Amino acid sequence: MHLLIATTNPGKVREFRELLGNERFAYDDLSVHRDVSVPEETGRTFRANACLKASHYARLLNTWALADDSGLAVDALGGKPGVHSARWANLHNAGEGDQANNELLLRQIADVPDARRTARFVCVLALADAHGDILLTAMDHVEGRLLHAPRGTNGFGYDPLFFIESVGRTTAELPPTEKHAISHRGKALRRMKELMSRVMPQGRTIEPLA
Repeated sequence: MHLLIATTNPGKVREFRELLGNERFAYDDLSVHRDVSVPEETGRTFRANACLKASHYARLLNTWALADDSGLAVDALGGKPGVHSARWANLHNAGEGDQANNELLLRQIADVPDARRTARFVCVLALADAHGDILLTAMDHVEGRLLHAPRGTNGFGYDPLFFIESVGRTTAELPPTEKHAISHRGKALRRMKELMSRVMPQGRTIEPLA
């Protein structure tokens, strides 16, 4: 069964592959489809953007597509960056990419005391069939606190700033297996895998939900 992982983010592609496994799927991702148009992420929620992306790429490439929309919601910023997490620095004319995003966020919450530096990572996944119809969605999150400086070299995005009290480390300090067990994307992908197994039985062609 062919499944498109609808992202160009190598960190996300790696996590999708590790968590979904190779038993049932042949994967590719958007890194090999650079000529395909990119949808404008106009949704106001993670779910809306995940569905928008999954449907767009499924129709264009005539394949099943699994997309996510995820990000960081910072309580002291009223839930921002939220759906704009990946483009946060760019939206503020402060550069682009992970390092620029992290540096801007640290400046924005520089005066926020530790007790109020609470935040959560949120992930929503959407599965679309080759017609672009959304069949399944899954959502999960993980709670944490933002540090004053980055720690760790694993992960990507805001991982070096995101400290999880229960493990005493940032998500960038966790090895992949530990991160997958507690992360927003890890939990959402396990839920999605479970849902997919119900509509994608072994040895059968996947059929849309009624």
